Amino acid sequence: MTRFVLFPLVAIVMAGCAPLGLYYREGAEVSAMNSDLTDCQVSALKKVPVAQELRHTPVRVVPIQQCDANGANCIRDYEIVGGDPYTVDVNKDLRKKVEAQCMANKGYQWVELPACTSSVASAASKQVTRILPKLSAKSCAINRGEGHWQIVTPG
Repeated sequence: MTRFVLFPLVAIVMAGCAPLGLYYREGAEVSAMNSDLTDCQVSALKKVPVAQELRHTPVRVVPIQQCDANGANCIRDYEIVGGDPYTVDVNKDLRKKVEAQCMANKGYQWVELPACTSSVASAASKQVTRILPKLSAKSCAINRGEGHWQIVTPG
């Protein structure tokens, strides 16, 4: 098996059974792919900078009814809920497209590999991949912890 180390920049933060998403070019060293990805992310950030926009959650008027212990003599009041501020980077999606275009120009394509079944994971030697292997429809990924993954192609 080959070894493969994925850093947080490369992997979608995943747990357990989640698929592994990464930029892939057969035979590429993971360290070179990470370097190319960093270059593309910096380039994309320069071309499409962060643009924070302030937004607010929707405002709703919620009726509140308060009654005495007998359930009579009720008073109806209203409470305003929502209107909480939050920020959105309105350029995020475009920046990801520019990043993907840059990686495509370097020969990479985005792939998602399913998590390996427990039987495949237990049969595989415990390693991490360092060179991106040839993939097939049977290829899967094993989370080796701390951002490390092993890509295997069973049988």
